Amino acid sequence: MAWDEEDDTIYTVVVNHEEQYSIWPEYKELPAGWRAVGKTGPKAECLAYIKEIWTDMRPLSLRRRMDGEAVANS
Repeated sequence: MAWDEEDDTIYTVVVNHEEQYSIWPEYKELPAGWRAVGKTGPKAECLAYIKEIWTDMRPLSLRRRMDGEAVANS
């Protein structure tokens, strides 16, 4: 798609096992390791949804490790 073309693709918000979010074109099969979270719509709408719900960008495994270290150090 050229930079000046309007994107009328409908996207699905997806999440992986590390709780990292992305968008995926609705008409394509989801890639392995990703699942839909129930939000679909235009790109801007899906990205706004992700911005609202994905407040900690660290992967789940890192958050758990850091939480464990914090508990061990207290």
